[in-house]
Formats: sequence, C-alpha cells, structure tokens
Amino acid sequence: MTQPKQMKNRISQKSLSLTESVIREMSREAAKYGAVNLGQGFPDFAAPETVKQKAMEAIADDHNQYAITWGVKSFRDAIAAKSQSFLGLDVDAETEITVTCGSTEGMIAGMLACIDAGEEVILFEPFYENYAPDAILSDATPIHVPLYQTADGWHFEKDELRAAFNERTKAIIICNPNNPTGKVFSREELEFIAALCIEFDALCFTDEIYEHILYRGKREDGQMALNNPKHICMATIDGMKERTVVVNSLSKTYSVTGWRVGYVIAPPDITNAIRKIHDFLTVGAANPLQHAGAFALSLPNSYYKELQKEYQRKRDFIVPILQENGFKCEMPQGAYYVMTDISDFGFANDIEFTKHLIREIGVAVVPGSSFYHDKNLGSQKVRFCFCKKDETLEAAAERLQKLKKG
Repeated sequence: MTQPKQMKNRISQKSLSLTESVIREMSREAAKYGAVNLGQGFPDFAAPETVKQKAMEAIADDHNQYAITWGVKSFRDAIAAKSQSFLGLDVDAETEITVTCGSTEGMIAGMLACIDAGEEVILFEPFYENYAPDAILSDATPIHVPLYQTADGWHFEKDELRAAFNERTKAIIICNPNNPTGKVFSREELEFIAALCIEFDALCFTDEIYEHILYRGKREDGQMALNNPKHICMATIDGMKERTVVVNSLSKTYSVTGWRVGYVIAPPDITNAIRKIHDFLTVGAANPLQHAGAFALSLPNSYYKELQKEYQRKRDFIVPILQENGFKCEMPQGAYYVMTDISDFGFANDIEFTKHLIREIGVAVVPGSSFYHDKNLGSQKVRFCFCKKDETLEAAAERLQKLKKG
C-alpha cells in the first residue's frame, strides 16, 4: 500500500509573518462587551447627504459595470483640479493618477510597483499598522526611525534620520497629518527629508488621507497659537514631484470609510507601474462611487472649513477629559487621534490596560504597542480616536470617570 506523501507547507512565510489587525480586533472586542468604540478610526455619524445622493444617482444611471482600470475620467479630472486648487500641485489626470480600492490598496500597489527584494524602506514610528505588513508583502527591509513626544508635539532627530539613509534606501514613508500621533510635518522637516531623498536617490511615499483635518492650537492664556500647522504636500517641495508617491482617499474627508475609493498621484513612469499592479490586484474601484467622488471633490471650501471646525470642537472636548482622568497627552495638530501615556495607571502593559478599559470601564481603544516594531516602546501607550458623534464622546467621557474612582 502506498504511503501518503508528507504534505507540503501550504502557508507562505509572508503570511505567517503577518499578524491580525489589532485595530480591527478592538472593534470586535468593543461589540462583544458593549464598549464605546474610540478605537478604530471610522466616523459613526452620517456622510454628507449630497454625496450619498450622488452615489445613488450613479447607480440609478447604470454606472454599475467595470470602469476604466485606473479610474473614471471625471473622477481623475476632479482629483487633478482639487490637487491644483488645494495643494498647488499640477497633475496630469491621464498619466499621473490611479484610482484604487482605498488608500490601503494605493500604498501597497505603490510599494509593489517600486520596491525590489532587500531594498530598504524607512518608517517613522509609531506608524499606522498597515505600513509594516506593506513592507513584508513588498519584500522590503523596514528601517525604523523614532518620533519623540515633547510638550510641543512629536519630533524626529535629524541625525537619526540621516543615519537611516544609505545606498540601499529605496523610499521613506510618511503619514501627514500623522496617524497615530496627530503630528503635522513642518516645511522645515519636509525639506530636510526631501534633501535626503534627493541625496540618496530615494522615493517618498506620503499618506495624506487626513489632509483637511488640522487644528488651531491654544496657548495657556486661551488665545490662539501663532504657529498653527499647515498641510504641505511633499510633492510640492523643490525637486520632489518626480520622486513622490502621494496616497489619498475619500474615506476620512467625506466620512465614507466603507466606500474604499482612494487614489495615487505619482510621476508617469511610476504611475504606469502602479496601474499594472492595481489591475491585477483589484481590477478597479467601484464605478458608481467614483462618480460620487467626483462630486465630493468639487464641494466648496466652506465644506472643509466646517469639517475642520467640527473636528476641532470634538478634539477640544475629548482631550481635557482624557487629561482629567489620568491620561498624559497633548493636543494633536491634525488627524483625529490622541496618543496617550498610561503609565500612571499602574498596569503591566498596554494590552492589560486595554482589556480592563473595554471590559470594566466600557471604552475601547487601540494598544500603543501595535504602532511599534519594538512592542516595548508602546507598552505604556494607547490611542483614542474622536471621529464620533457628540453622544458617543459624551458616553465615553461618563464611563472614563470610573477610572478615577478605581
């Protein structure tokens, strides 16, 4: 009788090296224990009615089959027009834009299009959790450079960043405004990074999904701060348009995270490569939602001013609540997250604290260690998000009061 052959290993080494998304796991835990979800970064309020209506009209008008792989022309034209008006960036809709299934696909498609095995990619940390798996999937070697938190925000050390660049460096990834820290990179910082990219012939992948969510700070006397952050796209820095891959999405600005419609702006040769990768990854993004996206990108400046105003109000509500209840944190400059220090609570690590917060207090957050390659660096941190309805934030504030009683 023939003996059965030993089965081959059916699971790839790449997949074995990946871990489940901690952020999405926290949403499941929140649902399981009935906790207020301040973990995963999706709004729990409605998207703009006019934008939703345009999506329904597009479906009714039968935009329900494949669109051109790299994006509906009207949507690409709208991206180019908005890039010019908002960023001051001239973009050719025919040769420099690829519409993707969210910024998540945009980033991995860009990296797969540009990076060969063994080339190095520099990541600031803490980093958005997808960037590390992106490096693994694209066979890149990640090089981590820390962001340090001070009383006036998060900063990198120039000497440390310069030391990370070498002849093997293919790219650096930045998220601006930054998830999870809320940092907004200054022009001086971007120019320093740009100079290194030019010196070492490296690319910059810049995730700008929070470009419209920035805040005016406040001094201790209650007056507005003078050094208010401004969003600057790396592609507008001298010498960088030809070596920058801009990743963006409708998700955060228009509160449609479930639509999965993003886009990538890149030089023509890189765009050509990204389009081929994108084609075989997903074929294309949802046709009717791209038509709605074209409308969304044409909204007047008043929409973005109101968006910023609303998020600032939410930030200014939740951050003092966190500080009053024992979390050490500062006002973020942008995005809708707060990274907090939990060392005063006396828990062994962020995982134990997060379990306690979800199960006993009733508020879900994301453990800080999920944003670091060395988990010990985030073991006394957790991230809150505040892209939520007022009643959601108020419910969280009420529940967090139990921390002081404990």
